[in-house]
Amino acid sequence: MIRLALLLIFLAGGLAAQEAEPPMDYERLGKIIFALDPEAQPRGPGFQLTVSDISVVVITDTNADRMRAMIPIRSAEGLTTEELHRMMQANFDTTLDARYAIADGILWAAFIHPLSPLEKDQLISGLAQTVNIAKTYGSLYSGGAQQYGGGDSNDLQRELIEELLKKGEEI
Repeated sequence: MIRLALLLIFLAGGLAAQEAEPPMDYERLGKIIFALDPEAQPRGPGFQLTVSDISVVVITDTNADRMRAMIPIRSAEGLTTEELHRMMQANFDTTLDARYAIADGILWAAFIHPLSPLEKDQLISGLAQTVNIAKTYGSLYSGGAQQYGGGDSNDLQRELIEELLKKGEEI
């Protein structure tokens, strides 16, 4: 019985491995990016593409096995404590796999992931989330899909809904 269970586990693992995507590399990443934006441009170790009218830079580092998709949002100079606090709240529960980050004096929307295990759908979802948090900066601060519970964003977004509902009662 134990041998049969081990055989089934071995066969199931072999079938799963056959269905797995090939490792992500620069060439495969480029094929996916050009499928999303035929006018994308190679830029050094990465690419520049447009998603929903937003310019996205994707950088790879094969030595570190990492990739980064990023969108400049604004200068980091002048960000208030409240804005920084709100972005950190969003990083916890609504930005999903994308993040707000500051580097070189710029506020960025970024998606950072190990390169080789990155799957096609993860890349596409990460790019969409990055575009969404760039677009919703200053309002919903959302990656555009579900949000994790236990954070502050749901209550803050609910406050907006309640405020609008209250205003709507007067109509």
